Amino acid sequence: MKCISKKNKKPLLILIIFIIFMAGLLDIKYQGLFFQSLPKSMQSYLTNIFK
Repeated sequence: MKCISKKNKKPLLILIIFIIFMAGLLDIKYQGLFFQSLPKSMQSYLTNIFK
């Protein structure tokens, strides 16, 4: 971890959070594994939002 200086940690953390957020949105949009594990009522609610 010495190769990542303190001033480079913040942009890296923001990038990782952004990637995880986008992966979650794409999972819901394309009805992936996380989406299928949700209850049917929540699935229908999210489907109406992402139409």
